[in-house]
Amino acid sequence: MDIAEKKMEQTIESLKNKLLNIRAGRANPAMLNGIMVNYYGVPTPIGSVANVTVPEAKQLFIKPYDRSTLKDIERAINEANLGIAPTNNGEMIILTIPDLTEDRRKEYVKQAKAVGEEAKVALRNIRQDANNNIKKEEYPEDEEKRYLDEIQELITKYNKIVDEEINIKEKELMQV
Repeated sequence: MDIAEKKMEQTIESLKNKLLNIRAGRANPAMLNGIMVNYYGVPTPIGSVANVTVPEAKQLFIKPYDRSTLKDIERAINEANLGIAPTNNGEMIILTIPDLTEDRRKEYVKQAKAVGEEAKVALRNIRQDANNNIKKEEYPEDEEKRYLDEIQELITKYNKIVDEEINIKEKELMQV
């Protein structure tokens, strides 16, 4: 029971992280999560080689700790296909986030809903595994039913959390 709930919590955390990567027209350092910079031949997360700040709602400043990595950071951002052209001023890289068009917003909402659906599928798989484990244990009938009901309550609770997270992201994306 506790194992299933922990897995469900991890699914929600994963959902939140994936939703952070869907940009809402505002600068967010999380947009750069997952971008790896070739730092002396070793793929390194961008946050480990540079300081990322948000001076304005539409800008990100990426100031490397070692200026010799400026070109590598710029290359990594270009290869990440963020849809944003980095500007290198010799000291730091500036990313200016363009305004989102209505079509682009709708596309991002679809993307967010798809991520939410993936999370729900993961939750259903966790429920299925938990139900199978309960049935394997051969509990008395009334006890088995109680455990299965508890698992169902958990999935209902976590599905509501997924829906809430998606609704919050949708409002954020559709906000002009």
